[in-house]
Amino acid sequence: MKGETPRRARSESARNRHRSRLELSATGAIPTHVPKRWVKLVVGIFLLPPAWVLTQTFFTAFARTTVRDRFWTTEEFWFFSLGAVLWLVAFFGLPRPRWLYVFGHELTHAIWVMLLGGRVHRFRVGSDGGHVLADRTNTWIALAPYFFPIYSVLAIGVYGICALFVDVAPYRWLLYAVIGATWAMHLSFTCWMIPKGQPDLHYGGTFFSIMVIYVLNLALLAMLLIIASPQVTWMGFGRELMENAVNLTAWITLQARQLLR
Repeated sequence: MKGETPRRARSESARNRHRSRLELSATGAIPTHVPKRWVKLVVGIFLLPPAWVLTQTFFTAFARTTVRDRFWTTEEFWFFSLGAVLWLVAFFGLPRPRWLYVFGHELTHAIWVMLLGGRVHRFRVGSDGGHVLADRTNTWIALAPYFFPIYSVLAIGVYGICALFVDVAPYRWLLYAVIGATWAMHLSFTCWMIPKGQPDLHYGGTFFSIMVIYVLNLALLAMLLIIASPQVTWMGFGRELMENAVNLTAWITLQARQLLR
């Protein structure tokens, strides 16, 4: 997403103010401004423990319900997996539909601009890329395409609207397959684009952005698992999440005490 024109117009003056602050610091004056990127770097570091706890909880719950509770035999698991596999085959074996990804990417930017009270002034999508010109931007708007699977959300929305008029229960398998394919599309393109130096990631700093993207994507996967598997409940997942957080805190405390001896 390209930043709005007023923000770009202010960039030079912002750099000059930042340079002045650095010069004051060099002469011994107390700095009055902490760069936002430094703050977000610290926030990204503090996101490491929650990311570890969520990862441990998700994969433990997934492995347990898949093997012990035979989740792998359910319709939800098979058709979701089928959709994901079909997409991955197409992604690695056929020409990648970049225009489809670009459209969803920029549409997600535009949706989040409007959700956060902004206005979209220009929306452009082409085979070589696209951009959205809006009157505001922030971390959520910049990173939305990397944690908000727009095509999966659209599929669920279409299914819900159709359910108001016809009986769609016999076609649940199709919804699972479409969600699997669109989620795999979201994940594969996200992993493919991040190493290419996306400008969106630079808005809040690359490390901070990657941590936010990882945690939110894993949280969405955990939600899908809870919804799809009857054996994994919200309360049970939350309880296990808290237990793992307590265990990690105790381990970190123990390591800190040993280092301070």
